[in-house]
Amino acid sequence: MASRVGCRSAVLGSLALALLAGPAHAVDGGPDAGASAAVLPAPDLTALGGRLRTALTQGAPGAMARIDDRRPDDHTTVHQAMAGVADRGTKEAMNTTGRFRIGSVTKTFSAVVLLQLAAEGRVRLDNPVDHYLPGLLPDGRITVRHLLNHSSGLYDYTHDMFARTVPGFEAVRTRVFTYRQLLDLSLRHPLTQVPGAGHTYSNTNFVVVGLLIEHLTGRPVRAEYEDRIIRPLKLNDTFYVHPDTRIPGRHVRGYLTPDEAGASLVDATEQTASWAQSAGALISSARDLNTFLSALLGGRLLPAAQLTQMRQWIPAGTGQAYGLGLRRRDLSCGVSVYGHTGAVQGYYTYAFTSADGRRSLTALANASNNGEVHRTMLRTLEPAFCGKQAKASGAAGLPDRAEDAEPAR
Repeated sequence: MASRVGCRSAVLGSLALALLAGPAHAVDGGPDAGASAAVLPAPDLTALGGRLRTALTQGAPGAMARIDDRRPDDHTTVHQAMAGVADRGTKEAMNTTGRFRIGSVTKTFSAVVLLQLAAEGRVRLDNPVDHYLPGLLPDGRITVRHLLNHSSGLYDYTHDMFARTVPGFEAVRTRVFTYRQLLDLSLRHPLTQVPGAGHTYSNTNFVVVGLLIEHLTGRPVRAEYEDRIIRPLKLNDTFYVHPDTRIPGRHVRGYLTPDEAGASLVDATEQTASWAQSAGALISSARDLNTFLSALLGGRLLPAAQLTQMRQWIPAGTGQAYGLGLRRRDLSCGVSVYGHTGAVQGYYTYAFTSADGRRSLTALANASNNGEVHRTMLRTLEPAFCGKQAKASGAAGLPDRAEDAEPAR
């Protein structure tokens, strides 16, 4: 199926400044600062469309990508590429405007909320979690920072929950969990490492982050997302509907790939996502995710001190590092980009931005539990940020699975 590639321009002007209202804080200019959109090579839309078409041949019903290039004069160019279908039943073509489940990109939203609380003096990153939630965790050395950069050693409960992909999903599709119930699933296992020893990705960390946010504020995480991020940035497609199973409005349907070769895809669109919550239950759109990451790296959501803390990196695999709820990926052309990947049943999401937040990419495949599709969609970053300067070696070192919400097997 042929892909559709397009480009349009818009002058954002004072409206954009109003949407992104807030104090303008300087972005950390450390060695990972990368390049701004003003000096990045033009996106290679032909290669980008090719990646999406490849994902279709590997089993994704549809795939799309949206790039927002924001210039200093408030002029924005939007590049779009789409292939396949958003709904296998109606055959509606894939689009870049539909809403979808963003999986672990939610973690960046949760981290922003907690770092804003740190800026307000309500939590200290290097204090033990036990200081705020006494007796909750099995090791008093686990700090708030360890949760945010996945170095706590807390076992990821999703390894057990989704050891068998489709049966595991169907067992929790309509279930509603409390944070403590999810934590209890983790605590059946010993710590996987000494706290602070290194990066070991675990959804359990951001379940505890959700608990901590609600304890510190006395309010549900939904209210904190809405008041601190969604409303100020006018993210009109972004929702935390848990425990409702529906995606509001026009949306992309998501399809889960069974473990058994040749088995039919499972429509996973309707679910509570209660197994994920503050680790992965947000719904959004490509436009909103680009707006969010542009505001974050542009210094509009966090004071400079907290944004610097967010970008304190620890190694997290070949060509990447992890900060506080934020991932850095180093591309073949020497540019580093910042954001998160997400996998929730039926959806693979890739949301990244340049160091100054001026060029942002959100890419989506409405598939999951498919390593080939995941690796192909990760490769959308190269044509989006490196353009024709992308090198073949940029494909090296890509992970076989999406650790950002899928269990290891």
